[in-house]
Amino acid sequence: MEMRAFGRTGLSVSALGLGAGPLGDAALSDVQAGRIVHAALDLGVTLIDTARSYGASEERIGRALVARRERAVLSTKVGYGIEGVEDWTGEAVRRGIEEALRKLRTEWIDVVHLHSCPVETLRRGEVTEALAEAVRAGKVRVASYSGENEALDWAVASGLFGAVEMSVSPWDQGAIDRTLWRAKERGLGVIAKRALGNAWWRFEERPSAPDVAEYWERGRAMGAIEGEMGRGEMSVRFAAFTWGVDSAIVGTTRTEHLAELAQAVGKGRLPEDAVRRVRAGFRARGAGWRGVI
Repeated sequence: MEMRAFGRTGLSVSALGLGAGPLGDAALSDVQAGRIVHAALDLGVTLIDTARSYGASEERIGRALVARRERAVLSTKVGYGIEGVEDWTGEAVRRGIEEALRKLRTEWIDVVHLHSCPVETLRRGEVTEALAEAVRAGKVRVASYSGENEALDWAVASGLFGAVEMSVSPWDQGAIDRTLWRAKERGLGVIAKRALGNAWWRFEERPSAPDVAEYWERGRAMGAIEGEMGRGEMSVRFAAFTWGVDSAIVGTTRTEHLAELAQAVGKGRLPEDAVRRVRAGFRARGAGWRGVI
């Protein structure tokens, strides 16, 4: 697995990361979740990206990493969901970090994101200062923002973050031309989320989940941009090797699926004709498409 510098943060991350949202699914056992974490590390996938909103994900990762913490770069998201505390306040950020440290069973978290909060909240400064306090205290190594569109642009320009997380896939390319180059110009680490576009092609009919439905509609509008390559391989290689991306994260509940994606990334950048086809397909259809949060 290719390892890359995570911007100018001093961290190094794998080109493919594990999106740990599915690990919080109640239908998945603790043992199954642990197997996925260990399979990721065994494949050389070091970045593990979770959030407090992902069910039992943080707790399961913490248990799985008790003896392997030094192998992983842990990334989580805060700012909301603290009982008795208003969302998007300094206290919500501080309490979220403390709870994440406990659940993940670690003394520090490598990357902590403010998770898709509105740009107006960022501008007020309360949540960004609370996150900066945690960095100064050594509880967090890198302050980050995870989100899209105007809030992402503000976060990149603000100078308050060492990293950002944004949607990058064949069906979500808006940030590539608008924001990604600015992030790299400023030395930020970049995580590409939704690298598979939620694998929208699994559904014969429009799915009910709004984010998946959005990608389903985009995929159908753009047509067969994958050529002779499978959509999974095409999309993960596109995201992982888009210029400026340090790690592209994918979520799965199957170790064999993760191994397939790692093998795909191991093949390297897409051929130039495939990149041109993917880019042209988006430009022809996606002029008004916004980043999917």
